[in-house]
Amino acid sequence: MVPFAGFSMPLQYAGIIDEHRAVRQAMGIFDLSHMGEFRLTGPDAVAAVDLLVTNDVRGMETGQVKYTPMCYPDGGIVDDILVYRYADRMMLVVNAANIDKDLDWVRGHVEGDVVLDDVSDDTALIAVQGPKAEALLQQLTDLELNSIPYYHFAEGEVGGVRATISRTGYTGEDGFELYVAPEDTAPLWRRLLEQGEPDGLRRAGLGARDTLRLEAGYMLYGNDIDHTTSPLEAGLGWTVKFGENDFVGRGVLEGQKARGTPRRMVAIAMEGRAIPRPHYPIVRGEPVGSLTSGTFSPTFERGIGLGYVAASGPRPGDDIEIEIRGQRHAAQVVKKPMYRRERS
Repeated sequence: MVPFAGFSMPLQYAGIIDEHRAVRQAMGIFDLSHMGEFRLTGPDAVAAVDLLVTNDVRGMETGQVKYTPMCYPDGGIVDDILVYRYADRMMLVVNAANIDKDLDWVRGHVEGDVVLDDVSDDTALIAVQGPKAEALLQQLTDLELNSIPYYHFAEGEVGGVRATISRTGYTGEDGFELYVAPEDTAPLWRRLLEQGEPDGLRRAGLGARDTLRLEAGYMLYGNDIDHTTSPLEAGLGWTVKFGENDFVGRGVLEGQKARGTPRRMVAIAMEGRAIPRPHYPIVRGEPVGSLTSGTFSPTFERGIGLGYVAASGPRPGDDIEIEIRGQRHAAQVVKKPMYRRERS
């Protein structure tokens, strides 16, 4: 167990590699109740969220989820969040370490007839991820889960517990995130394990969550993105929609798109047994950048990482080196994401 954002969080149960492989081959269950949730209601809720984030919110349909950065006026990232559109409200899911900061930011920039509530303490979250996740949950709900598209959700019951059942995740696998009342979390957790363990369901902690998300190319706020990085240099240009509607930071991001950014995010894979870590220099003759994340990949059985290089720097397929404690180790820039699940 480790302290994280005011919570005592499981780093690992049986071991990071075993938990990682369970998610890739069968399924894993994660307690993500540390995440923050804000509820916005009122006739101007959709427009208010649209002004706060770079992605298109007005065009969302009821039951849809969108991933989006939320930016400062200078284009730096306040947080990367999920936006849920319900029939009568919007929900923002924010990173646990950013709850207070994000709440202040949203409260200071919400316009119009909107009621903002921090419902983080009233909302718990369990994720079930992996190729067998749908089959397990389908045994415990009357909803037709195969009718819920990726990045959509439905409201119903799972294991006798009321839940928002969301086809989202942070692992690169198919799976669901279940938003429930705090008092329902432990009974639902036990029910899922009782039903799923015979088919390979395993508890998974923060360690496996990090190796899984890194293989899938997902950013970690505070490591890969923060107030000093823009969505465009982080490779998140697909989340920035320059439509008719304004949003905070739009002017700066439009300028970056027109002129280009001085640096960009790349993925790397080691050639040997060395393990890359954050802040290690990326070298091509001379230092050209540094890593923001790095770990051992249980899937590829070698070190992988993310980092920033100069805009004119190495591209996928180029050989590089990673400097580790004064020694340079062979690596290569690779395409993102490094892991893609097989889709039926």
